[in-house]
Amino acid sequence: MAYSHLFQPLTLRGLTLKNRALVAPMCQYSAADDGIPTDWHLMHLGAFATGGFSLVTAEATGVVPEGRISPGDLGLWNDEQIGAFSRIADFVHENGQGAAFGIQLAHAGRKASTYHALPGYPSGSLSPEDGAWTTVAPTEEPFGDFDAPHAMTETEILDTAEAFASATRRAVEAGVDTVQIHAAHGYLLHEFLQKAVNTRDDQWGGDDLENRMRFPLEVVRRVREVLPEHMPLMLRVSAVDWREEWGTEAGRRANDEDLADITEFVRRAGELGVDMVDVSSGGNLVQPNVKPVPGYQTEFAAHIRRETGVVTSAVGIITDPIQAEHTVATGQADAVSIGREALRDPRWALRAADELRQDIEWPGQFYRAHR
Repeated sequence: MAYSHLFQPLTLRGLTLKNRALVAPMCQYSAADDGIPTDWHLMHLGAFATGGFSLVTAEATGVVPEGRISPGDLGLWNDEQIGAFSRIADFVHENGQGAAFGIQLAHAGRKASTYHALPGYPSGSLSPEDGAWTTVAPTEEPFGDFDAPHAMTETEILDTAEAFASATRRAVEAGVDTVQIHAAHGYLLHEFLQKAVNTRDDQWGGDDLENRMRFPLEVVRRVREVLPEHMPLMLRVSAVDWREEWGTEAGRRANDEDLADITEFVRRAGELGVDMVDVSSGGNLVQPNVKPVPGYQTEFAAHIRRETGVVTSAVGIITDPIQAEHTVATGQADAVSIGREALRDPRWALRAADELRQDIEWPGQFYRAHR
């Protein structure tokens, strides 16, 4: 059997992932009323668990009702929501050949209160007739033509940090193996981190990176405090926001500035107990200046891994098993997160194992397809 870096285990605190092929959290806009997972989520996430992936993470899950992107998003702001997540955790643990289950906790900030991002729905902010709610953000500046948010008070900031901690307690009760904090893609924590968005003039924002990191780091601190010591804490970040045209000198300078800020944030988060960071990009601009190509974000994962020592996962148009193997083997990242390719092929990890000549455990029900 050939040696494969992608199919080596990865230990994070008390959790050992059986391989380094992870599933990125992907919104399905299919929750029941009050953010409760449905049979769709059981099917969606269960398919990845039986498809050979080592870690399956549920999509952005609102820590408060107004933190959902849309009315179809998952939520974990009350105890009544715990049972439906437990059902998914049990399925993954019982049928995933050692797969782990995680949950991504999130607040959408000024990008909340939108229609479901599914065919047949309008785009943009919900109308009052369709149940719109007031969004929050560092300032009152809207995202594009979305409805303007309410600028958060200090009390609201601290209450939201505590909401992340409360949702973490519920996630642990539901049986997850890890929690990921969503600080990427232009949602609330990322909004606070980005200087172009967070123009506050108090201790929670402005030109001073220390101020802009204060709220996201408070979230990390409170979540780590309530997460059991043996459970790893994960973080998702956007390394750059593509504020200037890709490939130009101005673009390089802007990206270098963003990357330096996020690298420092990850370093500080690591000191507070973050064990792994998934490195993505973009989200704070309506029209980012980027032309995505295969593996276009791996250089950022490599930089953050090198500069902080925090374990990283690379994500972004990683579709081919050889490409994924190369990413891990060359030290660009410790793992890869597969997103849209996993939607196209939920058994991508099983196929990758065959292609890389790895003898891994298959579900008995699939064994006749095993080469």
